[in-house]
Amino acid sequence: MTADQADPVVSTPHGALRGRYERGVAVFRGIPYAAPPFGPRRFRPPVPLPPWDGVRDAGAFGPTPPKPPYSDAFAHYLSDPVVPGDDCLNLNIWTPQPDPGARLPVLVWLHGGALTRGSSAVPVYDGHAFARDGVVCVSVNYRLGVEGYGLFPDTPPNPGLRDQIAALTWVHEAIEAFGGDPGRITLCGQSAGAISIGALIAAPQTQGLVRRAVLQSGPPEASERAKVRRMVRRMASRLKIPATAEAFAAVDRDLLLHTQAEVGRLSSPVVGGPAFGIVIDGDTVPRDPLQALTEGGAAPGVELMTGWTRDEYRLWLVPGGLMDRVDRLGAVAFAGAMARCHCGSEVPRGYRALHPEASTADIVGQLVTDRLLRIPLHQLADARTEPSYVYEFAWPSNLPGLGSCHALELGFVFDTGEVPESRKLAGEGAPQELADAMHTAWVRFATDGDPGWERWDAAHPVRVFGDRAPDAGNGVAYTAYGPRDRELALWATDAAADAAVVTPEESTPAVRRLRRSGVLRRH
Repeated sequence: MTADQADPVVSTPHGALRGRYERGVAVFRGIPYAAPPFGPRRFRPPVPLPPWDGVRDAGAFGPTPPKPPYSDAFAHYLSDPVVPGDDCLNLNIWTPQPDPGARLPVLVWLHGGALTRGSSAVPVYDGHAFARDGVVCVSVNYRLGVEGYGLFPDTPPNPGLRDQIAALTWVHEAIEAFGGDPGRITLCGQSAGAISIGALIAAPQTQGLVRRAVLQSGPPEASERAKVRRMVRRMASRLKIPATAEAFAAVDRDLLLHTQAEVGRLSSPVVGGPAFGIVIDGDTVPRDPLQALTEGGAAPGVELMTGWTRDEYRLWLVPGGLMDRVDRLGAVAFAGAMARCHCGSEVPRGYRALHPEASTADIVGQLVTDRLLRIPLHQLADARTEPSYVYEFAWPSNLPGLGSCHALELGFVFDTGEVPESRKLAGEGAPQELADAMHTAWVRFATDGDPGWERWDAAHPVRVFGDRAPDAGNGVAYTAYGPRDRELALWATDAAADAAVVTPEESTPAVRRLRRSGVLRRH
């Protein structure tokens, strides 16, 4: 390996790469970890890329996987750059010391975006601050939407998850050349990226490859195969083709994306709707990841950090005015939430009693977020014998209505609050001291497994970042209890009271009323 301040060059098992020095950090972008997944490889598992001769330039981000754009309402808050090209299975590396002897901790980042959007090229995910602070940062592109998570009878499921496994294997084999320690790899992801990490650390193919994992606003879970298959069949019906990988592979890429966007327009964590997801496949996902991690002994020795934002649901409901529509629905919205969460009326009544001042939309949003996100993460932390740490992000955005919404913490974790893409969610004047605190915690966890607060135990200690309470000091508070323990306990109360559980069949009239009311309209 040779390096100079003008052009760092590293030699990997796959070939030599030339990066760039930027602000004292060596950066290598657009590194392919598998062959382009198109032509005869479309919808198939990833195929290793043969080693290349000479020195490959790694100065620019590589192509992003095919994806539809955000709607105008969401694009106002979220950025999603597009880089054209077929070679979309690529990754980027930021390192302070591209030297095989450095043996630095490694953080591998998986972006969110509901498995349909996002990429490693989003400026908020710039890894400079991690490298500046002694951590080799890797960000990964993987197939999305129907290309990555379509369920077909003629090809193996979960090609997007298989891409992530291929990338993690590549990192384990090659990261030493960039100064990283393959024995100290931390997987870190948010939303769909966190859901992916739950499946990855439980997968048989990754055992021994990961030392630590950070799950931000996403629990380990597997989607119902019928739900994913329904998404594919609806697309096939619109395209007037068989619901097979062979037929889908013959469809123009732009037409496929347009059809996917139309069929998936009702997808939302709060209101449900057809969506893509990781499914149990008997291979990479032999059983439900949450069960594998809590009951099956998967990921032995892997230390965890998990958490959420206080108002996750506001990113899903504020764009397009959905908060106001849910408020107007009142009891109908509660019926829809009960159907979404498969719970009886005792739970929403308890939430209303605990928060009499809250709006219907706030109660519905918190109820669904607790059921689908916080409860599984509580269960995960409770069941693990390895150290687990839990946090809550509580700083409210300076933009109206967003509160402490989904994805708001990312600019603080990456310490990229200065980029315009971070300000699209945070607004102007986000506190740098909060970024210092959060980024330092992530660096510490990747380095030695201790983010700086007590590990999870029966007392449920939670680090609260950004609480503006008078005793919060520099914007970092600490509580010796789960911030939403009272609400989460209502789920047990509901079961103990033998309240009627709303089944999907029983919920059909309520869901139809929601659709007629307009709450499920495109937004």
